[in-house]
Amino acid sequence: MEYLHTMIRVSDLDQSLDFFVKKFGLVEVRRVQNEKGRYTLVFLAAPDDVERANETKAPLVELTYNWDPEVYTGGRNFGHLAYRVDDIYAVCKKLMDQGVTINRPPRDGNMAFIRTPDGISIELLQKGNPKPPQEPWASMPNTGTW
Repeated sequence: MEYLHTMIRVSDLDQSLDFFVKKFGLVEVRRVQNEKGRYTLVFLAAPDDVERANETKAPLVELTYNWDPEVYTGGRNFGHLAYRVDDIYAVCKKLMDQGVTINRPPRDGNMAFIRTPDGISIELLQKGNPKPPQEPWASMPNTGTW
């Protein structure tokens, strides 16, 4: 068995690409537009997975944009995506500076949660051992749900 991708339906492709690529730092590796099916698929990889994703088509996040408007609810029912990061504090700071809400701050130096524009939770996990707790993260409260 081989993990291939996780598909997320998105309501605004430009807004989702701004979040996933510009703010979160994923890389677009492939795009498929299907005129007959009236949808666009955009496949994204973490920077350290780009080479592998180009070779094996995995591991990827697939953004599915249906051209005909639909309302998606229950993003929380999906669960979450998880990414290991080199420096959880630096990643959270970068995201916050770009207007992304840190729903569950990395108070423990190990784990944080954010949400996409469509309400999908993303878990950030510190690579290796947790970092020592530090401010402002140690005393920052949760915001919303994650």
